[in-house]
Amino acid sequence: MSLNHVVLIGRLANDPELRYSRSGVAVANFTVAVSRPYQGQNGNKEADFIPVITFRKLAEICAENLTKGRLVA
Repeated sequence: MSLNHVVLIGRLANDPELRYSRSGVAVANFTVAVSRPYQGQNGNKEADFIPVITFRKLAEICAENLTKGRLVA
């Protein structure tokens, strides 16, 4: 079995949104903007926006410590 491993470094495009499921599990959603290492056809740098979902204690930590514009990996 093969498993891909990816490390993304970028800035938060929005503040994490923390909510709780019906069973009480913490869930945080946010988006990370990752700049591409090259310029597009128009000469501007482009970025990909990666949606991220975290659960349980990690979700609570993200909601408490991360804000829009913060650099994350």
